[in-house]
Parts: sequence; structure tokens; C-alpha cells
Amino acid sequence: MTGAALIVAGGIAHGTWYRNSPVFGRVISRLPGDGRRVALTFDDGPNPESTPRLLDALAEAGVRATFFLLGRHVDRWPDIAARVAAEGHEVGNHGWHHRKLHVRLPAYVRDDITRGASSIARATGVSPRLFRAPHGFRSPWVSPIARALGQRVVGWSLGVWDSARPGAAVIAQRTVAGVRPGSIVLLHDGDGYDPSGDRTQTAAAIPEIVRALRARGYVFEAVAAGM
Repeated sequence: MTGAALIVAGGIAHGTWYRNSPVFGRVISRLPGDGRRVALTFDDGPNPESTPRLLDALAEAGVRATFFLLGRHVDRWPDIAARVAAEGHEVGNHGWHHRKLHVRLPAYVRDDITRGASSIARATGVSPRLFRAPHGFRSPWVSPIARALGQRVVGWSLGVWDSARPGAAVIAQRTVAGVRPGSIVLLHDGDGYDPSGDRTQTAAAIPEIVRALRARGYVFEAVAAGM
């Protein structure tokens, strides 16, 4: 392979696999500015066990977050999705199927994003203006299609692998240790592959995350609200 071909291949790989790569279009990866602001974001919900617990914890702490809801889970539990929006949280789109979009053709990508947004709008009355691709994987047409549908693409600054269920204390420790000014934190209130997947450890970690970060001078903002 020639040097030019290697560069092209490297660029494609970076655009596909790196969640914040600008190769296939701009991605919101952090809140702007240097202030101690942080956004907590939650993927793959709603979930009948973890999402209500998470909402209770956020309400108790007075924190507004961003939820990237999955359309097929919204269709199962529209009342929980509606509660997310009713309690003032920012609602984003995570598509409908939770399939990796970098291996899908444009028609599929458009349908998945459109179906996800439609499910969310029916349940919540909110048309999402943010989109996060499953796993952050994108192809050259994912971001342009999302933009054409009125949705800005969001990545994340910090992932703590809460989906591996290492325990609430570990989730909190990883989050607090990893946050920097402007961080967008990836957490999960659902399981993209199992509608009943357990994410209650993440909900249990929220009080300590909020307490510890506030002690360090951080304030919590939704993604778009902080832009």
C-alpha cells in the first residue's frame, strides 16, 4: 500500500471508529469554555427499572441531564420517556434499532434516525435536536443525514464503562476522576441490546458523582443548554 493510500485508510478508520472524529463531520465532544461545567448523558433508555431510579436521583440532586433515548425502548415504555421530558431533561435521539451505523447504507441510516425521532416525539412531545450514533460509529453519510433531519451529532469526552456493571462505587470513582472542565460524560440508563438489561448501578452512582463534582466546583448542564 502506498503512503497516500495509508493516509486515506487511516483517515477513514479515524472517522469510523473515533467517536469525536471530525473526518465525517463535526461532532459536539465537550461543552465550550474553560469553566467547571459538566454534562451527564445517558444512552439506551428508557428502562423500567433504572430510568425511574435515575430520574429520582437527578431530581433529588437538582441536576438536569441529557438522555439519548432509543426508539424501540421508547415504544415499549412511552410513559417513562415522557417523564424524562416532563422533568426538564434534554431529550436526544439514539436511533431506533441500536445497530452500528458505519456498516449501513444511507437509506437505512436515514430510516433509523427518522424512526427513533418519531418514537421520541410521539411519547414526549419533543422533537430531538441532538443525535448520538450507537457506539459513536459513523460513516461518511451519518452526520450529513442527521444534520439534514435537524439533529446535531454528539460524541462524548469521558466514558467510564458503566455498562460493564463494575459497581456503583467504581462508576462514581471513574467519573469523578475523569471529569475535566467541559466534559460530556457517557453513562447508560438502558441496554441497547436487552430491553430489560440492568443499569441500576449507574443510577445508584449518581448521588456520589454529583456530591463529589460539586465539591470540586462543577455545575451540571444539559448538552445543548451548555453550547
